[in-house]
Amino acid sequence: MSESRTMPLIEETGLTQGEVIALRESGLDNVVKASTSRSLIDIVRANVFTLFNGIIFAAMVMVLITGSWRDAVFGMIIIINTGIGICTELKAKRTLDKLSILVASDYLVHRDGKDIEVPHNDIVLGDLMWIRSGEQVPADAQIVHTWGLELDESMLTGESRTVRKGEGCDIFSGSTAISGMALVKVTAIGEHSYAAKLTAQAKVYKKTVSDLNKGINTILKFMTFLVVPLCVLLIWSQARTVGGWNVAISTGEWRSAVISAVAGVVGMIPEGLVLLTSLNFALAAIRLARKNTLVQELESVETLARVDCLNLDKTGTVTDGTIRLDSLELLGVRGPDDMRGTVNEHDVRQALFDLSNEGQPNGTGQAILSGLREQGFADGTVEARVPFSSARKWSSIYDGNAVWTMGAPEVILSQINGDHADILKQVNDLANDGNRVLLVARIYGAAPDDYETDPKLNPASCPVALVCCSEHIRADAEETLAWFREQGVRCRIISGDNPVTVGAIARKVHLTGEHEPRFMDARELPADITELAQVLENVDVLGRVLPDQKKAIVEALHAGEHVVAMTGDGVNDALAIKEADLGIAMGNAAPATKAVAQVVLVDSKFSHLPDVVARGRQVMANMERVASLFLVKTVYSALISLGVVLTQMPFPYLPRHITYVGGLTIGMPAFILALAPNTRRYIPGFLKRVLHFAVPCGVAVGLSILSTSWLLPIFMKWNVQDSGAQLAMLRGVNAIILLMMGVFVLARVAKPLHSWRGILVLAFAAIGFGGVLVKPVANFFALVVPTGQMLAATTVAMVLSALVFLVCLRLVPKILSIVPYFKKTRQS
Repeated sequence: MSESRTMPLIEETGLTQGEVIALRESGLDNVVKASTSRSLIDIVRANVFTLFNGIIFAAMVMVLITGSWRDAVFGMIIIINTGIGICTELKAKRTLDKLSILVASDYLVHRDGKDIEVPHNDIVLGDLMWIRSGEQVPADAQIVHTWGLELDESMLTGESRTVRKGEGCDIFSGSTAISGMALVKVTAIGEHSYAAKLTAQAKVYKKTVSDLNKGINTILKFMTFLVVPLCVLLIWSQARTVGGWNVAISTGEWRSAVISAVAGVVGMIPEGLVLLTSLNFALAAIRLARKNTLVQELESVETLARVDCLNLDKTGTVTDGTIRLDSLELLGVRGPDDMRGTVNEHDVRQALFDLSNEGQPNGTGQAILSGLREQGFADGTVEARVPFSSARKWSSIYDGNAVWTMGAPEVILSQINGDHADILKQVNDLANDGNRVLLVARIYGAAPDDYETDPKLNPASCPVALVCCSEHIRADAEETLAWFREQGVRCRIISGDNPVTVGAIARKVHLTGEHEPRFMDARELPADITELAQVLENVDVLGRVLPDQKKAIVEALHAGEHVVAMTGDGVNDALAIKEADLGIAMGNAAPATKAVAQVVLVDSKFSHLPDVVARGRQVMANMERVASLFLVKTVYSALISLGVVLTQMPFPYLPRHITYVGGLTIGMPAFILALAPNTRRYIPGFLKRVLHFAVPCGVAVGLSILSTSWLLPIFMKWNVQDSGAQLAMLRGVNAIILLMMGVFVLARVAKPLHSWRGILVLAFAAIGFGGVLVKPVANFFALVVPTGQMLAATTVAMVLSALVFLVCLRLVPKILSIVPYFKKTRQS
């Protein structure tokens, strides 16, 4: 603590040192405990102990027990996928842990009749505290004395105009003093202050819901019920094929039984899809980062594609938060005591500059000064000044020749002589156009003796000009909003400002195209969520919106089954951004708002949003395409496993075969296809459409392999007598058939093939069949080059499989069409 410079003399002595110590010991100081709802252990546990990891890990262990490590390479996917998940959530945890609305610094308090500086955390309940220009309010308080204190509460309320505060007014932590100063008494501290309550709500961890992950998890849950009993049955059936458990154990054939069972189980799990989804999200995030868009939660990339409702915060999104001087409208009106001739525009502009050039001009004053400085105006003669007062609503100067007054038009016109209905109409028209309108009045002659001590507006003053200022609309706002309209995304502007002003800005940026935007004062909104949802369907612009109402608006849109994105930059937006399906913060936003948003537009450019949504659509549409590839493998693996159990035959291929074929016809091609350009809008029913493709193809591949395995041993006489060698040859043929079927499926997924997609299919087909000829590859993956009798068997099997494939593609969809789940499936 240190004693500070002398402030204005006051009668109050403040708290004594003893009282401060007692309050601090009672926990009534300004300390806020920082914690999030997710510990490191929770994050690791949630990502390691998943259903997917459990199935794959168990399968990998079973294979390793047999000693065949080559057949266990599929287990590496656990490490990669888990690592991505943990890193993503740790990043979110670090962001949340740093979350703080209040800026920690030293503050001046009045104790024992003295002014001393204390740290933010040492402020106690009941302290008398000085709030000076430029300082952030550290705790909720009530004003005891004020010397023109003006606060910026936009981070809390969304209201972009600064607010003058009088004695007895409440002020809230998180607001910032723009001008003047005040002595205040602390009424709420620490976790009980307004800013701390907002922070606490914002810090609650919320996982982004992903349709892709939900679909994959649905499949995994279904497969869990199937995998465990099927795995047991496969092991039992494979042991039976070699003469029973006694023979299997004595000869070591149990190893082959376990490996065969795992081949069926691993094939049923779309392990590559889980990994590819995570990688695709990460790559989309990297691409967006190159355009100054930070994706803080990878799953939110997918949410971008599903957004059909975008709530825009006006200040910082549609406008850039700055005010500019637009125009000066000379009125050409002269009063009876103002007979010096016509109004000189240069004199009016000079007076306007001097009127705005107070010690601490507010945002409007700064905009006027900036605009006039660009026009070459500088300090003029000011012999006396009456500064702006929120009570008077006007300011005034005396320049040695005349008294000039500037302020709220309706206030000034009500206090001067004459009928000014026409001017008031002009003012209202300009205000309805989104302008902030000020009136300049003048009266020639000397200022009265009590001009500065007892300021009054001279009734003989003459209105000479209207000053129009407006918030600066982002240059990219109109074009960006037009893009969203074309894409079927409903945009609404939600602001703490006057609804008429916000409605005018909405009109300027053509928020609703050619239609007039419908605006409403949020104070008239119903509290009931159901009623609110109905009201919102007919509203485009909402003004005077409170932070809790923003959150309620998002909840109401959710009740209407909308996928909601919310943009913002103030603390008042944090709760709504967190509640939305997709929270988007501007780069210049408050730290609390950026911390809870899934996406941050680093350079605060609204025009990046189409890129963000387009990238999300690309991910969703492409992942739907490649998910079909992975689920084909799930379907045919389940069908083959079931066929093996029912017919008691050896499993038709090895785990390494499915690894090889899956890598070349599913994994690597899917990775490339997932990165291809795709602007298709999101269509509900992801899982249905994927299954509508995967089931027919999977059944075709499964029946092809089963047909080959059943028929070839009957009609073909192998040139080897050993049953083990015959099985190896049959598995070699099936590996080739599986590769051929995989290429067929890839060709269907990659359509149209008259572009680079066709070259992609041919390339992987060549690599796949060419790999059989490369000895190290063939040895590792147990591939066999067909020659002689095996070549004939392979040819017959390929023709048979092609016929089965074509028949299944025609018949299975017809059978599916009578299944209730698939009746209303929408095709992509």
